[in-house]
Amino acid sequence: MSMNSEEQPLVTFQIITDTHVTADPEHEYNLNFELALQDIADHGEGSSGIMHIGDVTDHGFPEEYEEMVRIVNKYKAKLPDITFTLGNHDVGLGHWESRLALYEAETGMTGPYHDHWIDGYHFIFLGTEQGLRTFCNLSIEQLQWLEHKLEEQSAADKPVFLFLHQPLKDTVAGSLESQGWYGVTQDEELKSILAKYPQTLLFTGHTHWELEVDNTMFPGQGETATMFNSASVAYLWTNEDEAKIGSQGYYVEVYSNKVVVRGRDFKTGTWVESAEYEISFPGVEESRGLPTV
Repeated sequence: MSMNSEEQPLVTFQIITDTHVTADPEHEYNLNFELALQDIADHGEGSSGIMHIGDVTDHGFPEEYEEMVRIVNKYKAKLPDITFTLGNHDVGLGHWESRLALYEAETGMTGPYHDHWIDGYHFIFLGTEQGLRTFCNLSIEQLQWLEHKLEEQSAADKPVFLFLHQPLKDTVAGSLESQGWYGVTQDEELKSILAKYPQTLLFTGHTHWELEVDNTMFPGQGETATMFNSASVAYLWTNEDEAKIGSQGYYVEVYSNKVVVRGRDFKTGTWVESAEYEISFPGVEESRGLPTV
């Protein structure tokens, strides 16, 4: 899957989000989840992991998690580990504590936020600490924890990968205030932290916006994190504010001095030409779209 035939990536991983698994095995969302996992099984050889950015299930029901586990187990032998992010659909549509406990039990995650060192790179996952229907609420403790984690073994020329279900306001596709799909209560506080660590790549979901739109990537320009909208596996959303049949995600390649992010259409098994990016490091260097190869 490498775009560079001469240099091999140090690390590769995939990003999926908003699978919205239902209790019905034949539901389109469930079938799309299977398609995504099959695509990664076929094309993600050597992958260090799949990063899921939340809304694992459609309502947080036990029977939906049972179906999610069934699907994952079907492909598990051919896949790397999946690390999950907490989404509003997972905990915002019922009793907070019981929904969180079910999410933890079925995904194996320990709490709303956690971090992992994978093949020498830092992967950090944030999540709401209240059962809000759409927004994410980050406690002071979580924000302090994040800043501590971003500082851990940090270097301007080494990317940190950060995952949060909801995007920051007025950044990536679907996050304009008028659209109503941004969603971090502590928006300004989080932006203030990210301004100190522009080597961070922040991936968010929630909006379902298709990868073909112009502002899929929000460039950090060395002043803040570079941010990516990660679309959705279940269904897509358009600039016309309409739902659209489709299923998309990312393949990511990490090199010694850059990160390549490639949009993937799981329905058609093709690359999304307009959603291919190269982020150079140190982070003050240019981020630019790449032609299809």
